[in-house]
Amino acid sequence: MCGISGFIHFDRDKPVSLQALQRMSSAVVHRGPDGQGFHTNKNVALAHQRLAIIDLSSGDQPMFNREKSIAIVFNGEIYNYLELKAELKTLGHNFVTKSDTEVLLHAYEEWGTGLHQKLNGMWAFALWDDQEKQLFISRDRLGEKPLFFARLEGTFLFASELKSILAYGFPREANLEVLELYLTLGYIPAPFSFVNNIHKLLPGHFAVIKDRRISMHRYWDLPELDEQDMLTDSEAVSDQFRSLFYDSIRIRMRSDVSYGAFLSGGLDSACIVSAMSEVSTQPVETFTIGFDEKGFDESILAREVASHFETNHHEMTVTQDSFNESLERILYHYDEPFGDSSAIPTGFVSKYASEHVKMVLTGDGGDEVLSGYNAYQSEKFAAQYQKMPGFMRDIPIRLLGMASYVTSASQGLKLTRLKNVLLTSSLDLNDRIVSKAAWAEVGIVRSLLRESADKAIRIDDYMADFMSGCGYRDNFYRMMYYHTKLTLPEDMLTKVDRMSMAYSLEARAPFLDYRLVEFMARVHKNVKMRGYERKSILRDAVGQTLPKSLLSAPKKGFVVPVHKWFRDRSLTASLPDLLAQTPLSMDRDLIDDIVNKNAAGKVDYGNFIWMLFLLGNWFKRL
Repeated sequence: MCGISGFIHFDRDKPVSLQALQRMSSAVVHRGPDGQGFHTNKNVALAHQRLAIIDLSSGDQPMFNREKSIAIVFNGEIYNYLELKAELKTLGHNFVTKSDTEVLLHAYEEWGTGLHQKLNGMWAFALWDDQEKQLFISRDRLGEKPLFFARLEGTFLFASELKSILAYGFPREANLEVLELYLTLGYIPAPFSFVNNIHKLLPGHFAVIKDRRISMHRYWDLPELDEQDMLTDSEAVSDQFRSLFYDSIRIRMRSDVSYGAFLSGGLDSACIVSAMSEVSTQPVETFTIGFDEKGFDESILAREVASHFETNHHEMTVTQDSFNESLERILYHYDEPFGDSSAIPTGFVSKYASEHVKMVLTGDGGDEVLSGYNAYQSEKFAAQYQKMPGFMRDIPIRLLGMASYVTSASQGLKLTRLKNVLLTSSLDLNDRIVSKAAWAEVGIVRSLLRESADKAIRIDDYMADFMSGCGYRDNFYRMMYYHTKLTLPEDMLTKVDRMSMAYSLEARAPFLDYRLVEFMARVHKNVKMRGYERKSILRDAVGQTLPKSLLSAPKKGFVVPVHKWFRDRSLTASLPDLLAQTPLSMDRDLIDDIVNKNAAGKVDYGNFIWMLFLLGNWFKRL
């Protein structure tokens, strides 16, 4: 795990500025405090901040091939580097270090840009080939590691984080086109960023910069499916999943430093701790975050798992008092508004874990790979609900709407959510996705933005364009495409990368082994979900090792009680004035209405209010 940055002048006679390169690299020193390295060659500059995990003594970067004609800076881990190293040795390659970075160098010498098909890992790297006079940049299949790039006049820049490109001297101007996307989704999807003319390299893509041209290439995608011939033998699927899962855990535990695991009260992280406990010869270090609000707290279940597997367990509690600290941390480390409030506890658990270990395994990707979100239950339900006559579908919606106004706030909120499930079940899939993803109704977002809404990319246009790349027909599998290709890299993995690297902590996700992803994509939906049971395969393959209380617990997700936090008027009082200072001319009365409805308790605008705070404070720092 590291931070990389650099640039290339298209004019080969223009020398690079070492001072500019040092500024770029120092901006991400938190990603790699164990070492700093630079390489300049006429018009080319590469920088590396190292977080040493493998080969602590000889893995410094930039790293070069024997002839010094190839230089690489690399962020991430190649988990199958030992197997690749053995293969490359049979092809005549000799090695001088024990690092996975050197394996990448030799893999490029042997297979060129086709090396991706050999790699099992997470990565973002930049490789300069002096003989070809080309820069080769790449991002891993699923987007675990970030890579930003930009073109400034005659210079191409790249970096692990936006702040490095800004440190070069790139103009910091807001990209207002993505406002509706942010205020609907809570994040800004690749290739966009919130800074004009700075882009994110898409997952599963690489680029070659040569002769003043930037050529983009996709090297990986979810597999094509024959939806009439999916895998339906549940026992065989479970056996194959178990084999792949345990191997994924095994190769991700390769480390020369101390490591542990994030442990929530959920099924995914518990299964990872179970597998780690089988592989490890020592008790696993586990880390949990809890909340004062019991409805959001899973620390008791996590404690049961830790006790069951006899781990060295550590836990802490996040409270409402953390609001201001979390706001500042997130604004700094994301460089753009990032509205997923679960970044708050992710930051705290990362900080806590970093005091004990340098690497953790996480349960990220489990819901995407195993179709574990509640949305998949909803898709099964929608397929049945849409077969009912229209007048029969309307009756429960009306009854739920009336009941939500005569119950307690907490019960009313649950009834409103159930009513929304019924309402969205009749929508087109793209509209259903937007409705479920939105933290506030799209109409409210557009009314709030006023004239700025006319300049923004519309969420329905964006979603239609995004989903046009999906060749699947069944809505269950189309939902899998949406989660794997959009919410996973742009929300979940972005959240974990920035918060873990803020504290120089490496996070590895066993569920995102590409072999597991590709295998599970081909499994029939009724095998993935027996009836409405979530993650049937994981329960069959690993679940029998877990405490029974966890198997029967309802899904909560890593949710923060911001809905309750923002019922406190002292927290929200400054929001209208904060947003009034932005160039967006937001509707103040509507802001007040959103805050008041959340405070009343029957509409959950908590995460949306959090997103507004981040947006206002980002502009305040512009």
